[in-house]
Amino acid sequence: MGTLPVFMTAVSTILGAILFLKFGYALGHVGLLGTLLIILIGHLVTIPTAMAVAEIATNQKVEGGGAYYIISRSFGINIGGSIGIALYLAQAISIAFYIIAFGEALEPYRIWIMETYGLEIYKSTITFSLMAMLTVLILTRGANMGVKALYFVVAFLAISLAMFFMGSGYSEPAGSITETIADKGKPTDSFFYVFAIIFPAFTGIAAGLGLSGDLKEPRISIPKGTLWATVVGIIIYVLVALKLFYSASPEDLANEETLIMSRIAIWPHIIPIGLAAAAISSALGSIMIAPRTLQALGNDRVFPGVKANQVLNKARKSDSEPINATIITCLIAFAFLTLGDINAVAEIISMFFMVTYGAICMISFFEHFAADPSYRPTFRSKWYISLLGGLLCFWLMFKMNSAYAILAIALMVGIYIWITKVKNDSSGLANLFKGVIFQVSRSLQIFLQRRDAEKKDDSWRPFMITLSENSFKRPTALQMTSWISYKYGFGTYHHYIEGDFNAKSKRESESTVNRLLDLSKGIKNKVYLNTTICENHSQALGTILQEANVSGNANNMILLEYTQDEIDKFDYFFDNYPLLEASKMDLCVQRTSVKGFGMMKQIHIWITTTDFVNSNLMILLGYIILGHPDWKKAEIKIFSIYDIGDFESKKEKLQTLITEGRLPISSNNIQLIQQGKEETFKDIINRTSTDSDLTIIGFDDPDIHKDGKEVFLNYPELGNILFVNAFEAKEIK
Repeated sequence: MGTLPVFMTAVSTILGAILFLKFGYALGHVGLLGTLLIILIGHLVTIPTAMAVAEIATNQKVEGGGAYYIISRSFGINIGGSIGIALYLAQAISIAFYIIAFGEALEPYRIWIMETYGLEIYKSTITFSLMAMLTVLILTRGANMGVKALYFVVAFLAISLAMFFMGSGYSEPAGSITETIADKGKPTDSFFYVFAIIFPAFTGIAAGLGLSGDLKEPRISIPKGTLWATVVGIIIYVLVALKLFYSASPEDLANEETLIMSRIAIWPHIIPIGLAAAAISSALGSIMIAPRTLQALGNDRVFPGVKANQVLNKARKSDSEPINATIITCLIAFAFLTLGDINAVAEIISMFFMVTYGAICMISFFEHFAADPSYRPTFRSKWYISLLGGLLCFWLMFKMNSAYAILAIALMVGIYIWITKVKNDSSGLANLFKGVIFQVSRSLQIFLQRRDAEKKDDSWRPFMITLSENSFKRPTALQMTSWISYKYGFGTYHHYIEGDFNAKSKRESESTVNRLLDLSKGIKNKVYLNTTICENHSQALGTILQEANVSGNANNMILLEYTQDEIDKFDYFFDNYPLLEASKMDLCVQRTSVKGFGMMKQIHIWITTTDFVNSNLMILLGYIILGHPDWKKAEIKIFSIYDIGDFESKKEKLQTLITEGRLPISSNNIQLIQQGKEETFKDIINRTSTDSDLTIIGFDDPDIHKDGKEVFLNYPELGNILFVNAFEAKEIK
C-alpha cells in the first residue's frame, strides 16, 4: 500500500459519523463561535499530533502496530505497552461507536417501515447484523478488501457533502454567532461536554497509522497521508459549521431526533446514505487498525504467558492478516454495542484517544529536548508545538470528565505496573527521561560554573571528593561521603586502583563501578561513584584534585581515610601535603576504628577559641551529618578545654565568638572542661568521648608540618574520628 490508503483511511474517519450526527447539536448548544472554538481546540491537539507522527515516522522504521509501535519504540515497552493497551481498547470500542452511528443513519427508514408496513425492526437488530457482516468481511477478505471499500465510501461522502452544500435553508438561522437554545430558555450542555462528544470526529489522524505494517514505505506514506487528511478535515469542518449556522435555527440544530443535514440537502436521502457510508468507513478503518495494534502488543510479549502472546501474534499465512486479534476485537465491539448510547461511548473514546495523542506529542517534545544524535527525522516539527499539544491533551481530559480522566490515568498506571512486573524491567521511565535529564544537567552545570565565576555563593555547602582503595574492605569513607553530601551538597567517590591504564585495568574499573553501585544500594546514598587508575597515590591525588565536579560546582573539600593499624600506608597524605594545601580545599581525614560508628547516637565536636577557622566547619559538618536518616536519633555535644584559672576568660572568648555569629550555636550547647596539670588535650578527649559514635577534631597546616602523623595518633579510646582542617573560615548567616 502507498500514501492514498493512509489518506483515505484517515479522511473517511475524520469525515465520519460525528460530522453528520453531532455538528448541528454542537451549534445548537454552544453557538457558531463555540463550535468553531471546538474545531480550533480539537485541532490544537490533532495538528501537533499529526506533525509529531510525521516527525517520528520519518526518523525510524515504522512496522506493524501504528501509533503503538511509535510510542513503544520511543518510550520503551513498559510505557508503550500501557498506552498501547488503552489505544487498542479505544480503537476496538470505536467500532461499536460507528456501528451505533450507522443505526442512527437508518433510523428514519426504520420508523417509515414501521409506520407504513407495521413491521417493527429493532435498532439493535440493525447494528448487530452490520457488525456481523463486517466481521465476516474482514475475517474472510482482510484489510485489502477494506481499503478497496474505502474508495467507494469516500466517493459517497464527497457526493453527500456536495449535495448538502448545494441545499437551501431549512429555517430562520440564529441572529448572532453566539446564539444558542439557551437564548430561548432551554437548557444547554456545557462546552466541554459538547467537546467530548465532538472530539471523536478529530481522531481520524490515528487511523492511517494502523496500516503501518502493510505500507510499502511507511516513512513517506504516513506523514503525507496523515497531514493531507488533517488539512482537508479542517476545511470541511469549518464549511459544514458555517452552512448549518446559516441554514437552520438553534432549536432545529439542537433537535437530535432530526437529521438536520437531510432537511438542508437538495436530495434529503443522500445524507443518511452519506452518514451510513461514513459510519461504515470509520468502522472499517477501526476494524482494520485495532487488531494490528493488538497483534503488535502480542509480538512484543506485553501480556503474561508465552502462549497468550503467540495466539495474539498469529497471522494468516495467505495474507498476513492478524486473524486471532481480529476475532477478539470483534467480540469487544459486540460487547459495547449493547450500550447503545452514542454519547456515552463517545466520551470513553475521547478519553483514551486524548491519552494516546498526549503521549505522541510528549514523545516528540522529549526527543527535541533530549537532542539525541540518533534522532534525525526528515520532517521536523517544533518542540513548543509538541509541548502545547501534549499539555492541552491532559488538561482537556479533566475538563471533559474529571472522573473518566482519573479512571483513565489510574488504568494507565495500573497497566504500567503490571507490564513492568510481567517484563521484569523497570527501565521504562528511566529511558523516557534519560536524554532530558542529560540536557537539564548539562545546562545546570554550565549555569552554575558561570555563576561561580561571576559571583561567590552567599552560603557554603560541601562539594567533596573522596579517595579510597578500601571501598569493599571497609566502606566507612563511602558512608561519610554519603552523609555529608546527602542533603546539602554533592559527593564524588573515587575508588583507587593501582596500576597503569590499559584494557585490563579499564575492564576492572567498569566492574568496580558496578560493584560500588551494588554496594551503595545498602546505604541511603546520593554519591557519584567513579574509579581512578594511577601508578601511585600521589598521581591519584593530583588527578582528582584537578577533576571537575559533575555537579557543575568547583570541588571545595576532600576526604581521605586510614586506620590506626595502617597509618604507614597513609604516608602519601603527608608526602603530598603541599599539593593538598595548593588545592585550597577543606581537608577531612577519617580515622576508621574497629568500634565503627556504634549506634549513631552521639557526635562529639571539640573546638578551641584560638582556631575559629576550623570551628564553624566542624560544627556545620556535625549538623550536616545529623541531617542524614542514619543519624536521625543522634545528638551533638560540643566541648572546649580550658586551663585551671582560665575558665572565665575562655568562656568570655567563646561567648564573643557566639555573639558575633562566628559559631552557629547556643552557649548552652558548649561544655567547658578543665585541663589538669598532668593531662594532655588528647587525654581529655579520650576520657570524655569514649562512648561517642563520631568525634570531630580540628587540625591545621602548622600542626602537620611540625608533628606529621603524630597529629592523628594517640586516640586509642575513640571510635571513628573525623579530623577537619578548613581552608578558610565559614561565615554562617
